[in-house]
Amino acid sequence: MDTKFQLASPYWLLALLVLPVVAWLRGRRAVSAMILPFSGAWRRPSFIGGTKLATTLVFLSAVAMILALARPQSVATERHSKSRGYDIILAVDLSGSMEAEDYFVNRKRSNRLQAVKPVLSAFINRRENDRIGLIAFAGRAYTAAPLTFDHKWLARQTERLQIGLIEDGTAIGDALAVATSRLLEGAKERAGEREGAFIVLLTDGENTAGMMEPMEGATLAKEAGIRVYTIAAGKNGYVPFPRRNERGERIGTTQQLLRVDTETLKKISDFTSGEFFRAEDSDTIDQAFQKIDESSTIEFEVRQYSTITELFPYPLYAAAAFALLGLVAGANKFREALA
Repeated sequence: MDTKFQLASPYWLLALLVLPVVAWLRGRRAVSAMILPFSGAWRRPSFIGGTKLATTLVFLSAVAMILALARPQSVATERHSKSRGYDIILAVDLSGSMEAEDYFVNRKRSNRLQAVKPVLSAFINRRENDRIGLIAFAGRAYTAAPLTFDHKWLARQTERLQIGLIEDGTAIGDALAVATSRLLEGAKERAGEREGAFIVLLTDGENTAGMMEPMEGATLAKEAGIRVYTIAAGKNGYVPFPRRNERGERIGTTQQLLRVDTETLKKISDFTSGEFFRAEDSDTIDQAFQKIDESSTIEFEVRQYSTITELFPYPLYAAAAFALLGLVAGANKFREALA
């Protein structure tokens, strides 16, 4: 709930500009002598000291009255969202071929994984109503982050992905199986609260490892009603690849022949009613995730309720109190001056 303060009739505040002029005129003895009776008593030191207090109180009463006329209000706004988001698993390839340096980020040559990371983070930040999880795979698949609404934490987990964390290979079928399992677990936790679920599978190679074939993993997803969006990253053919010594230190760059199995990825997406994307550079991989955004976004209703509380009685009460005290102070000093 958000609370703010406002003035319903703020133009009344302009009247505050008149008060200093009135105070200045009130302080002129010549004016007082002309317009007030008992001018001799008025000019007595004892009376002048007393009327300063009365004048101040009346001045404060006028300020409070003007504030009351400006009608201060407290506005409490409460928003109710009826949205139901998706459960999403991002399955990211960490095989050795993701080290291929056929991408450019900010005009600098980058490997495939480093080029993908900012795109993943941007996608995560755009899906504020969705629970998103992260699966990393190479020779096997594992859960790098469970389904969560904490997108900042998830983005940090994405940044920590590194090639070499898992034994090398490309277990596409296992990645789909693990992703489907995580989504089914999430469906049990929040039955009826999710609009649906889908997997985004990003890989740059062919299935070379794992216990399950790609289409077997796709079958599990289809039977669970889960769509799979597949993204084929990188270029086919010879691409720049880092050359390392026995200690893993980079000693140069070589050309390596790599192949992306686009045919299998197309089959997976078609079979599960998803979509296939070819991403050979940073721009096309970003476009792929933006298209996934467009095709998997739900409209949701947000209702806003505002409660307005009138606060003018408080300055009004203060104005009355100051005025009463001013009259009492002025009357007492007037009687003393006449005595």
